[in-house]
Amino acid sequence: MRIKVVGTGRAVPAERVTTRALEATLGLGEGTLETVTGVVERYVCNAESQIDLACAAATLALADAGIEPGAVDLIVGGCGVPYQPLPATAPLVMQRLGLADGSAAAFDVNSTCLGFLTAFETAGRMIEAGQCETALVFSSEVASRALPWQDAPEIAALFGDGAAAAVLRKAGPGEGKVAASLMRTYPSGWEACGIGSGGTRFDFRKDQEAFAAHSLFHMDGKELFRLTSRHFNGFVDILLERAGWRRDDVDLVVPHQASPFALAHMARQTGFAPQKLVDISARFGNQIAASMPFALDVARREGRVAPGIKLLFLGTSAGVSFGGMALEV
Repeated sequence: MRIKVVGTGRAVPAERVTTRALEATLGLGEGTLETVTGVVERYVCNAESQIDLACAAATLALADAGIEPGAVDLIVGGCGVPYQPLPATAPLVMQRLGLADGSAAAFDVNSTCLGFLTAFETAGRMIEAGQCETALVFSSEVASRALPWQDAPEIAALFGDGAAAAVLRKAGPGEGKVAASLMRTYPSGWEACGIGSGGTRFDFRKDQEAFAAHSLFHMDGKELFRLTSRHFNGFVDILLERAGWRRDDVDLVVPHQASPFALAHMARQTGFAPQKLVDISARFGNQIAASMPFALDVARREGRVAPGIKLLFLGTSAGVSFGGMALEV
């Protein structure tokens, strides 16, 4: 796909919460959670909503691209957890940005932590097909909700809230392209990570106890580690082969920010030098689908993304899926 990222933006809530403060609140010894998670701090929504974060990130992305909101004719939301089950989150973001009724298409896609990549590819295909010219892709997450603080604080402390957005347009000659994209799913790990309630699986009226029991996030880290260790490196090999790249060709890796320890393991497993990875997990935590576009914006603002570089998105998601995209900037 001849698609170009012409602008990015990110947003976090006003409240910053350190892991040491969480340890004190939970009555845990100093360093208990920081040692096992590697996360030092994260941002948590108090006064802000998921839509507030999405619109703040989108506004910055549009300004970075030098584009007025009215120029957007496609908005794709790629959130792991939506604002509500129905309607989709993207139409509300479209309204809050001030776009007129009927001026754009707005819808959501969901592949949990890989939501941004799925939204990016969906928007890119529509641009390539001539169905739109300017797409706004966003991921916004209030990951601090429904966490298992009582039963598994070491899991709950991994997460933080945030949003990020990107503006996509068709690339001209020599302006870059999506060299390859790939997703592979291993549903044997479907039960390893998730939130059971909120859809049709549990009926609140008929079984409130089951609904409540499955309303908190759960994760089997050992099972996820086993699946990733067994299959992820081969997945990366296939993605690079499709792109026609060698590992040494990759200038920058923008991974899902699962945790500092997960990123260190990814570097060892895949053979990418740690300095090539954008690692912001210790400062922001795991922002679910917002992690990758958030890290992309950080890298762009730090001057690590320049014309001509080869950038590799890599991540995993509940389900369990591996996803990646090879992008020539």
